Amino acid sequence: MELFFLAILVFLMIGALVSGFPVAFALPGSAIIAISLAAVCGLIFAGDSSAYFADGGPVQWLTAGVTNFRSIYWEVERDTLIAIPLFIFMGIMLQRSKIAEDLLVAMAQLFGPVPGGLGISVVLVGALLAATTGIVGATVVAMGMISLPAMLRNNYSKSLATGTICASGTLGQIIPPSIVLIILADQLSSAADQASTMRAAAYRAATGEFSMPSHLDVVSASAGDMFMGAIIPGLVLVGLYILYILGSALLRPKSAPPVPYEGEYDRSFMANVLKALIPPLALIIAVLGSILSGVATVNQAGAIGAVGAILMGGYRLYKGEKHVYTPSMIALASVIGLGLLLSIWNINVKNLETSGQSFALVIAVILVVFLILGIAWSIIRVHRTDNTLHDVMIETVKTTSMVFVILLGAAMLTAAFRAFGGEELVRHALTSLPGGFWTQFFVVMLVIFVLGFFLDFIEIAVVVVPLVAPILLAAPDANITAVWLGVMIGLNMQTSFLTPPFGFALFYLRGVASKAVKTMDIYKGVIPFIGLQLLALVIVGFMPFLVNYLPNKTFLTSENSPPPINPKLQQCLEEEVFSVYARDEGKILDAIEAMRQIDVSMLPEQYQSSLSDSLSQAAQTFEKVSVVREAELAVEEASNAYRPLHGNVRQIEREQNQLLAKVEELTKFIADARYEESTSAEDVLDAEKEIAELEAEVERLTATIPESWQETQSTYQALEKTLKTSRFAYRNHVDNTYTPFQELLQVIQAKDELAALRGDIESIESRIENDGAEATMEWIKTFEDRLADVPGSYDVARLVTKARRALRGDTPDTVEAVLYKNQAIDQLIQDLAWLEQASEQVLPHLLAFDEVIATNIGVRQQPKLSESMALSIAACQSHHRDVSLSF
Repeated sequence: MELFFLAILVFLMIGALVSGFPVAFALPGSAIIAISLAAVCGLIFAGDSSAYFADGGPVQWLTAGVTNFRSIYWEVERDTLIAIPLFIFMGIMLQRSKIAEDLLVAMAQLFGPVPGGLGISVVLVGALLAATTGIVGATVVAMGMISLPAMLRNNYSKSLATGTICASGTLGQIIPPSIVLIILADQLSSAADQASTMRAAAYRAATGEFSMPSHLDVVSASAGDMFMGAIIPGLVLVGLYILYILGSALLRPKSAPPVPYEGEYDRSFMANVLKALIPPLALIIAVLGSILSGVATVNQAGAIGAVGAILMGGYRLYKGEKHVYTPSMIALASVIGLGLLLSIWNINVKNLETSGQSFALVIAVILVVFLILGIAWSIIRVHRTDNTLHDVMIETVKTTSMVFVILLGAAMLTAAFRAFGGEELVRHALTSLPGGFWTQFFVVMLVIFVLGFFLDFIEIAVVVVPLVAPILLAAPDANITAVWLGVMIGLNMQTSFLTPPFGFALFYLRGVASKAVKTMDIYKGVIPFIGLQLLALVIVGFMPFLVNYLPNKTFLTSENSPPPINPKLQQCLEEEVFSVYARDEGKILDAIEAMRQIDVSMLPEQYQSSLSDSLSQAAQTFEKVSVVREAELAVEEASNAYRPLHGNVRQIEREQNQLLAKVEELTKFIADARYEESTSAEDVLDAEKEIAELEAEVERLTATIPESWQETQSTYQALEKTLKTSRFAYRNHVDNTYTPFQELLQVIQAKDELAALRGDIESIESRIENDGAEATMEWIKTFEDRLADVPGSYDVARLVTKARRALRGDTPDTVEAVLYKNQAIDQLIQDLAWLEQASEQVLPHLLAFDEVIATNIGVRQQPKLSESMALSIAACQSHHRDVSLSF
């Protein structure tokens, strides 16, 4: 019966949407009606309101949607959606202030003389507006009103002109900052958590181990990652559009003739172009650049965009008046001044150490006041000019409210879908498909493509994505990232604005186009662009590095990048380092031999011994690498035969698990039948009969498992274990090799730092005489913390600690304390003597040797990846790897 009410839920939703009922009410309304109907039928026919639910009761599922929504979006840490109203405000403000109109006119004049230039300018302006506004309807309407008459007047093909405008207007779907990407990032972060749990359970079931290696975990996505991942695919799409228009103009010159500029290409022309082009570009750089550089989060970048849009609206709406640029110039000068100050001084209000920092703080406060003045001035202008600010804020609130109400409705619909077992049904349907991940992915993308004919991107993002994304992300045979999946879905959903007969962009253009343009012209015009979108989808699908590289690069080169020893980096790090070994083996061995020849007799015995051991171990590194390479080759060869067998058996086991789940459900039904009068003995017999049939089917499936499975699996797992052991052995080896050498290098380099502590140690005696034993003991405790931070100070610190302990208790032994102080000074003098000699004779050779091995043998012990290493690892991690054999 659950499936019956699930069908009612789906038909109610489809019927409401097709009838034109508002989406914000269609989604929760369908859920409430279906759940209520199931509860009433359960009371009438089964005597239990929970009878027709897969699990739980009607009250639980009626409140689940609201509860889940509140728990997700009311968390302080989960503030991604705050960016939505900020970017909406930015887009509407730029559209209302006619920045888009100026940009279109300037670009048309600039590219018009080129064959197809007017169409190319529309695409470029569409890309720029997408990166500043991201509002599809506003972009299509603006370009339709300005560009379409000009294109038709200059004999452009109606279909090419309308198709170009519609396609360019939808670029706001994929080019950041995009509302679609923010919503997808939010949905996919939850899906990634679910997928991670699913994958961990699968790993535990397959291996018996409770802890899954971190490199097998699902890679989640933030809104910033989605923005960075979508940049290159967005540019690919723009490039395809331009190539198509240029090709059409060259092959069919009459469809897109050049449009000569009637004026002169003089300074006035260039000034107008730059005035129209530079502000939007500056806003793009400020918004996206702050995210890419790690200076700002997505929410902060949204605030930057909103303020920037106000400043731009402040001068554009005030065009022709006095001091038109004064507020924006004041704000711009203040920002530049603050940037210069921060590049010179580290301004921390709580920790002003120098007079220069105090002076910089005063100047910074003044500049902030001027910045606020410029923004406030622009706000007043925008408010007073045709009440623009009020109208923009009203539109922002309406659009934002619509988005959040749909999110709430989708949460309720998803809860109802799960209440009737829909989630499990979708999971079983997808996982039972032959062909693994790629078949599942193709089916999901096809469904999204078809849904795009009828539904807006928000409905698809919040209803479909939460159901299918966990399944796709958990699939180990593709091991995709959430960023890649989000960009692929975003590119696919972009067709929802273009695809006939219900593409919203088509209606937007139809509303502003003249009667000379027929609806069929618009439909014909968008078909090639839909093909180009699908081509872009294929390109990005087969080249995941186009999406994954920028987020990886930004993360690995940021200030908060993980150290090289991070477990998730090891596979790619070793691939890079092993290639260095293969290339520079002779150079590394020569450096080891040269270091052995250095006279280190002045070093203490412990350092001589550890350095000798390190050099001997360093020479053995290549043997460890060979062992790893051999183990990798053995696993690779074995996987060729193991992979098809593994896939076949795992598919059989999935089918068995589905059957066993039904057996468990029927067993529970029989157990509950004893307490339910409505369940007849015939129903119990039917259930027992079905259990017998299911168990027989499980046995039949078990018999289809090849006899060689256990032996083949054991052999492969043994090879995997050998590889894992050899990797750990290599990592321990290089760490143990480099750490003693690194410690010696740090000790010698800290010579001056150690020498600077002599005066403090010598002051212990006078402190005892002047301040007393107790105060001196407290001071020594603080001093010991400083000593602990100085490499090579262990022996001195040990004696200082003894001096402090001598001062403890009611009868402090000041004589003993002074004795230990004197011993500490003697030890310090001895240490400085050999350090001085080592600094002159050994340190240059150690530094030269470190330069050779720091990026290979010692790379794991470095505090941060080098720029070149980070780029290599980012490229390596940008490709998806099949890890299914680990499950």
